[in-house]
Amino acid sequence: MSRRQFVGLAGSLATVLGLGLVGCGGGAGKGSAAGSAAAKDVKGAAESKKLVVGFDKSYPPYGFVGDDGEYTGFDLDLAKAVADKQGWEVKYEAIDWDAKDTLLNSGAINCIWNGFTMEGREDDYTFSEPYMLNEQVLVVKKDAGIKGWDDLAGKTVITQTDSAAQDVLEGDQKDLAATFATLDTIGEYNTAFMQLESGAVDAVACDLSIAQYQLAAKPDAYTQLDEPLSSEHYAVGFKKGDTKSADAVAESLKALYEDGTVKDLCDKYSSYGLSFDNWVLK
Repeated sequence: MSRRQFVGLAGSLATVLGLGLVGCGGGAGKGSAAGSAAAKDVKGAAESKKLVVGFDKSYPPYGFVGDDGEYTGFDLDLAKAVADKQGWEVKYEAIDWDAKDTLLNSGAINCIWNGFTMEGREDDYTFSEPYMLNEQVLVVKKDAGIKGWDDLAGKTVITQTDSAAQDVLEGDQKDLAATFATLDTIGEYNTAFMQLESGAVDAVACDLSIAQYQLAAKPDAYTQLDEPLSSEHYAVGFKKGDTKSADAVAESLKALYEDGTVKDLCDKYSSYGLSFDNWVLK
């Protein structure tokens, strides 16, 4: 979504941390999948020549509020570059994540672009080709003595409500979760990491991007376990059936990779833990 430069890394990270992290890579959309009869006539980006990006403004480095009060982030910059390639206007709409499906179906936005996990959502949206590798991972305190999954037996793990991490721990990795003392959920990740830092919980299960951001902000406080819970991908989500817009965005993303724009943007946000190595659309 966009799914958020700063002067000085330490001050920047502290500013963004105060906004709170919301797990945009969360579980499959559970809002309205059909849309109203009126919404069926809403024009997509390719037809309207206007890209209206629905994003979570508290999800660095993909989308957040900068020190100047303006929206910024990797996905927002990427969306602007795509719009320029296509000759489209671009507009950013910070949204309530729980309302994303209603807003998309009503035409208030015409895409969801902000670290948006596609796996498990394929029946609800038409996606661009995936552009970024993501994983669900576990983060623990560096001095906790937790080196691997076995060390989490009898421990308290927390994740965001309705997130991809929750889906994985209640699905493919349910046997692992059964070894935990508890698997707790919370509304947003910033509070989850505050609880980890205070010792109220032993581990946070989250998107790789969130883990990378937190580790970049507090490298002496946290460590990420080597084995991921799952691997997945970020893509741009459009209203079901809007293949013309999805294809146009994928075409432009490939061109932006070829001309070096993607590398430049990855470098721009590398201090937040974003890695060019995770780019997959070439």
